Amino acid sequence: MRSDWPSYLGLPLWAWLFVIPTLLAVLVFVARKPAKPILRPIWALLDGLYFASGIVGAGFLIAILLLIVANMTARWTGNVFPGATEYAGYCMAAASFFALAHALNRGAHIRVSLFLSLGRSVHFWLDALATLAAAIIATYFARYAIKTIWFSKLLNDRTQGLDELPNWLIAYLSFFVAPGRYAKEIAGIDPGWSFTPVWLPQLAMGFGAILLAIALWDNLYRLLILGESRIKSEGVE
Repeated sequence: MRSDWPSYLGLPLWAWLFVIPTLLAVLVFVARKPAKPILRPIWALLDGLYFASGIVGAGFLIAILLLIVANMTARWTGNVFPGATEYAGYCMAAASFFALAHALNRGAHIRVSLFLSLGRSVHFWLDALATLAAAIIATYFARYAIKTIWFSKLLNDRTQGLDELPNWLIAYLSFFVAPGRYAKEIAGIDPGWSFTPVWLPQLAMGFGAILLAIALWDNLYRLLILGESRIKSEGVE
């Protein structure tokens, strides 16, 4: 029976996703001082990526507003905007997943702090263990989010709504799910429109899940090196 966790470079996928990042967390904790200057430029790059992802999420919220206005205008003028509801749903999902990492760093996610007032040492270790558990769960979810996209592409699953997209756009975006077949997809573009492939809106889920997993591992390393969490709430207590 074929394993659901194939091997890469001699190691199973679960080792790359869970064991190695955990061992790296132990390493950066033991070697905090030399690790800090090495990781600082990477932190700056990741902070920019989180912020950019949050901007993209906000852009999809604006797209929802524009879709609602366009749909209302179409009704007032006696026309039909086919697929408006489906497009708005895709934008809502994309806005949610693209904003996950940015919202995490801004303290917008729910965090239970009941036991964090038992002392500084207890606070640190409970925060580290909670972040580690969250990183493992998010990585597990990201892995299967990517697998879901791959299966949707394999089955050529299409939406059951009224939404359609131009075939050239679907072909160009297929690079993200089938890069090995990209040249063939481009060469075989058919004119006209087709129902939206399910893998297309799922791309946002995959990207957001991956970025959230990266953000949680990143926050774990920063906590172990700096001694305090960078997840700060902007709300007024």
